[in-house]
Amino acid sequence: MARRYDTRTTIFSPEGRLYQVEYAIEAISHAGTCLGILTNDGVLLAAEKRNVNKLLDETCGSEKIYKLNDDMVCSVAGITADANVLVSELRSISERYRMQYGDSIPCEQLVSWLCDVKQAYTQYGGKRPFGVSILYMGWDSHYGFQLYQSDPSGNYCGWKATCIGTNSAAAIASLKTEYKEGQMTLDEAKKLAVKILSKTLDATKLTADKVEMATLKRENDQTVTSILEKHEVEKLITEYEKMEAEIAAAKAEAKAKEKKEKDAKEKEQSS
Repeated sequence: MARRYDTRTTIFSPEGRLYQVEYAIEAISHAGTCLGILTNDGVLLAAEKRNVNKLLDETCGSEKIYKLNDDMVCSVAGITADANVLVSELRSISERYRMQYGDSIPCEQLVSWLCDVKQAYTQYGGKRPFGVSILYMGWDSHYGFQLYQSDPSGNYCGWKATCIGTNSAAAIASLKTEYKEGQMTLDEAKKLAVKILSKTLDATKLTADKVEMATLKRENDQTVTSILEKHEVEKLITEYEKMEAEIAAAKAEAKAKEKKEKDAKEKEQSS
């Protein structure tokens, strides 16, 4: 049935579905994982790097995280070429607003304007939806720190913590249990991001080469964005592995103690 209605983005199926939009969203589920966490003192984005070839010139720029303006940063999951087009459009919208009004564009307004563009590509013939989902983190004077996510349909929403890409469902389930609303700091968010990525990535071992992290915070009434250096990510991973080893050792010790007490009790009863 689907084959009769999935050749054009403008044709609804009898069930009321737009298959090309659904296929675009499905493509994102195979992309590298990106997660965002909103905290009291800032916002964190963490992303999986798929291209870890040692011949890659990393000075050319970030693979997954892009700066849009002084107050906003985004991370992408999906087709990189589509992402580059949308990031350029985001930067253009932001600069046009600054030239016209002399101030940074509010976060939600920038996200909304781009989503209007994305939605148009699901409504007109001869075009296809952008195969990209985007996480945005930013700050403005209206709502403070914010985290948004948009998908190929043009839909967007605000989040306290979320994830897109491969194994996003498992990551979101972990965030639901681990995220502490109104209590988290950026340092705690970094540790949580490492913990979730280590459990959800397909790689057997999490390394600094496979992770990008960016933070956004306020200092001296200025928005400060930074991408963590490789040694900073390595330190976070080392701390996490050390903590996990200690927890595993404590569990093993408790299990051994329980077994010893059980054996002693059985021996006492038999005698």
